[in-house]
Amino acid sequence: MLDTVYRDFGTGYVPRWHADIIDPAAAYLAPPRHTLLVALDPHDEGVVATAALDSRGPAHPPNPRDLAERYPSGDTAQLRRVYVRPEHRRRGLAGRLVDELLAFAAADGGYRAVYLHTDPKVPGAEAFWRSRGKVVLDERVDPDGAFDVVHFEIPMER
Repeated sequence: MLDTVYRDFGTGYVPRWHADIIDPAAAYLAPPRHTLLVALDPHDEGVVATAALDSRGPAHPPNPRDLAERYPSGDTAQLRRVYVRPEHRRRGLAGRLVDELLAFAAADGGYRAVYLHTDPKVPGAEAFWRSRGKVVLDERVDPDGAFDVVHFEIPMER
């Protein structure tokens, strides 16, 4: 996950945004309504993909108030950290992991929506999410493109 924030996002580690990456067990494994999936390379056991889900909706700020109200914590399954190493992309791995997260959310029974946000500058990210759900807010307003974000809602069942 750290590789992705350095390589794909270009931000590096930012504690207020990436604390869950440093302690994924506390963020995704301890809470009963959260989960983290990890795909390993069968040859060397290296991590090739991750995908997580938690019950925290988008916070305001930094997100718009109406978005936070539409996707409140507790009722919203937020997909996070869906990352695939570049050499493993375009093989269906992200789709399989997301399907597992959606099944987890559905089995929980308490989620009414699935939400995520993505950085459209990451190769393939926007197209992947557009194929899975609908855009609810496109925040590509930053003139230098430094903090572009596209917000999506994903159907819980496929």
